[in-house]
Amino acid sequence: MSYQALYRVWRPRRFEDVVGQSHITQTLQNALELKQFSHAYLFSGPRGTGKTSLAKIFAQTVNCEQAPTREPCMECSACRGILDGSISDVIEMDAASNTSVEHIREIRDKVKYASTSVPYKVYIIDEVHMISTSAFNALLKTLEEPPAHVIFILATTEPHRLPLTIISRCQRFDFKPIGTNTIVDRMKTIVEAESINVEEEALETIALTAEGGMRDALSILDQAISYSREEVTLEDVLAVTGGVAQQTLTKMTEAMYAQNAQLALDLLDDLIQAGKDPGRFVFDLIYFLRDMLLYKSGPALESLLERALVDEEFKQVAESVDVEWLQEAIATLSECQQEIRWTTSPKVFIEVALLSITNRHEEEKSSISNDEINALKARISALEKQLETIEQQPTQVEEKQEQARPRRRQQPTRNAQNQVRVPTERIFHVLDEANKEAITEIRSKWAPLLEQIKLASAPAHATIQDSKPVAASDETIIIAFRYEIHCSLFSDHQPMVESILQDHIKIDKNIIPIPEENWLDIRSQYVSTKGEPKEEEKEEEETNDELIEKAKELVGEQLIDVRDE
Repeated sequence: MSYQALYRVWRPRRFEDVVGQSHITQTLQNALELKQFSHAYLFSGPRGTGKTSLAKIFAQTVNCEQAPTREPCMECSACRGILDGSISDVIEMDAASNTSVEHIREIRDKVKYASTSVPYKVYIIDEVHMISTSAFNALLKTLEEPPAHVIFILATTEPHRLPLTIISRCQRFDFKPIGTNTIVDRMKTIVEAESINVEEEALETIALTAEGGMRDALSILDQAISYSREEVTLEDVLAVTGGVAQQTLTKMTEAMYAQNAQLALDLLDDLIQAGKDPGRFVFDLIYFLRDMLLYKSGPALESLLERALVDEEFKQVAESVDVEWLQEAIATLSECQQEIRWTTSPKVFIEVALLSITNRHEEEKSSISNDEINALKARISALEKQLETIEQQPTQVEEKQEQARPRRRQQPTRNAQNQVRVPTERIFHVLDEANKEAITEIRSKWAPLLEQIKLASAPAHATIQDSKPVAASDETIIIAFRYEIHCSLFSDHQPMVESILQDHIKIDKNIIPIPEENWLDIRSQYVSTKGEPKEEEKEEEETNDELIEKAKELVGEQLIDVRDE
């Protein structure tokens, strides 16, 4: 093939070409220049952020004939041979197709042989989390104490799936998503070098769609170039990515704020009929409202806008809407974004969200009349005068009364933003299929699971330690959290916990988190409509009662304190 994709042509060849990861490139360059590099590295981070490219640049630099140096010279035989793949001492492996222990044993047997063409053998293992547990065990000793001429570079997008024994033997670098402005600047350099005409708005939309991945951005740009003719426009990019034009987002915002539900639903139907992705529409609308909120908060924040272009139409709409309305609309759409991930009918949830935003605004405006507003103002003025009078009086009596009051234990308050949406129908479905063997199995392995989570992530362990499994079917576990805030924070750690549950505990189940109070209410509803759940929790309660009675017989009832926690 004579044509190569842009992300292959413009793959970084030097450290300075790797954008958005200066905290890593500078560290590696200093280590190479001082000859203080490690024998094993772990590169982790999202896809398309430069992990394997940086690993290959490192292999070139450490073997460059000009070493020690901060950049490969790209002229010596070592640099050119590693670049074109003709030097066999730099081995790139895809762990997804080399997962067995036999492949790792082959590496272990070959590392003892000296390199043939360059000073160092470099093993680059991509997607290393795909290697089996037995293969990891076979790699441990070699990874910890390899020969002096061998360097290992492991790359992964899921570092939580790696054993801690592997992570502790490597020098770890975490790659971060590349910023939108950085991606745009890099694409400008590329299109200028390739003599391609692209609108700046189109580049900004591509960068936002890429979500921090440089490779994804160049792939979308390549596709948009093939779709367009003479110049890549914003409409071309929206057609390729399934995004929504700003004009449509502006009309949708105007319709919702003006309580025109008919127009809002018609606009949504037109988008769906045109083949737009519903999830992408919600994503674009959230970012559009976010940009409008930032613009209203301060025009100086215009440089932080990511989705909206500040034109006259945008300014008019931004001046008319309220900040509180924008905040509520963003919160409602964010909830909708979470819900449509679990449904086959996303359009219904989006319609409900749009109607909710429209009707809430209408109710708020209709519920407060001018007379009520005037009465509230008068009452506020009277209260302010009373407050001034109180502040002028001596406060000694109040201080004595405050000191005489008994101290009460402060109860944790609930934050309305931390409320958890409880999937009642899914929980009822789990209870219908729940069985005693499933809940017994997960309870017996709960303590080992918490230990594995503690080793993998301290924040995740702090979130889940005050929880317990209360029901389970063959496919799903219901976990009740003592504190609602922990339940709301668990969503950030749920993929990691499910992965540990599958890999280490050997239980392949999904998790439904629920606050303990909500669980008791839902279980009562289930019992009143369908009878006792199949997991028969009463047996555990009877067992606990027997243990309490035996304890009373041994040490006496006065020394026993029974608490429900």
